[in-house]
Amino acid sequence: MSLETRIMPDLKEAMRNKDQAALRGIRAIKAAILIIKTDGSGTELDEAGEIKLLQKLVKQRRDSLEIFIKQGREDLAAVERDEIVVIERYLPKQLDAAELEGILKGIVADLGATSMKDMGKVMGLASKKLAGKADGKTISSIIKGLLS
Repeated sequence: MSLETRIMPDLKEAMRNKDQAALRGIRAIKAAILIIKTDGSGTELDEAGEIKLLQKLVKQRRDSLEIFIKQGREDLAAVERDEIVVIERYLPKQLDAAELEGILKGIVADLGATSMKDMGKVMGLASKKLAGKADGKTISSIIKGLLS
């Protein structure tokens, strides 16, 4: 089932319940899907593309959240936190740090990576293998720890 068909009943439910946070988050997803469909490239949104889209939306909100916290705007930060929670509902289950480190150790061993020079190769493979299951920033920091 595509992401678009999954969000439509949730959007209707959020409207019925007058859940503003869910409405904002789901509408943001719907708008992003619509932009991709009408951008003229003719590309279809597959499951991997949907995951990438959701991760991008979460990353945008995390970046905004960071800025709002630095500026002391807790009112705006709360809005971003709510939207992150809503959008993350549609992402696959995220791996915890221990599981992630175990998988990354295996990737480092398979590639024979020993130094930071191999960071790019490890990141490339890890990003493909763990798409949607972990945040790129987290993957990067764990790999740096393993290679240094």
